[in-house]
Amino acid sequence: MKVLVIGAGNMGLTYAQGMAQSDLLKKKDLMILDSVREKTDALRKNDEFDVYEKIEDCLPYADIVFIAVKPYNSDALFEAIRAHKKPGQIFISIMAGVTIKTMQEAMDIKKVVRAMPNLAAKVGHGFTSFTASKQVSRLELLTVESLIDTTGRSILLATEMEIDKSTGISGSGPAYIFYFMQSMMEAAMKMGFSQKDARLMVAQTFQGAVELFNSSDLDPTAWMDRVASKGGTTRAALDSMEENNVKELIKDAAHAAFERAVQLGKENNKEYV
Repeated sequence: MKVLVIGAGNMGLTYAQGMAQSDLLKKKDLMILDSVREKTDALRKNDEFDVYEKIEDCLPYADIVFIAVKPYNSDALFEAIRAHKKPGQIFISIMAGVTIKTMQEAMDIKKVVRAMPNLAAKVGHGFTSFTASKQVSRLELLTVESLIDTTGRSILLATEMEIDKSTGISGSGPAYIFYFMQSMMEAAMKMGFSQKDARLMVAQTFQGAVELFNSSDLDPTAWMDRVASKGGTTRAALDSMEENNVKELIKDAAHAAFERAVQLGKENNKEYV
């Protein structure tokens, strides 16, 4: 099995490096393509995978192809793929908002997987939701899942609408966490702590909370009840959040991300002939 990653940007490199560091592929079976010479020169020095600048030199030899470019760069790429593809290839797209149908029509292909990763994939703790066209077999989906999971964990969803919904939760989710972390750091510094100490306090608190959450089947409310006691400091903080509708604001924010994902889909997709 040969895998090609198109696009040596942040997410393309993340997947390429994740697969390179796994036991799934040998070096000779992993290729990366980018048109920027400075990028490819730097990648060749690392010697992690075979590097290419011309699509005709690598696409015909790939069994699975990751498309990791921005949607606004996709038209010329789609034309190039259409010209140099081979039958039976599986294309995994992490382009936001570009539908399976659009890719099938634009590249004249059948087997398409649409995936939505998040930033934590860069450190091997990412979450990716994905769905696929009906032409991708169950066995092929298992292979796709194993490749995606080199950057963290994933779930297979039934529809593309669920991909848009997951964008509002897991795709954009790390930014919500960072927003909350920044607020807590600012609160700590306002109380007189140094930025260094505030960062450590907040980072360790979040990491510890996640470890606790993953250590059992308890839901977040149950864990909050374990921390908060009647008349105590934690209860005072939680009551303040409830009074200020923080939970509803977070729900509204996630829904806004979902709605934007739907809108991007309308903007990024068009009919191909």
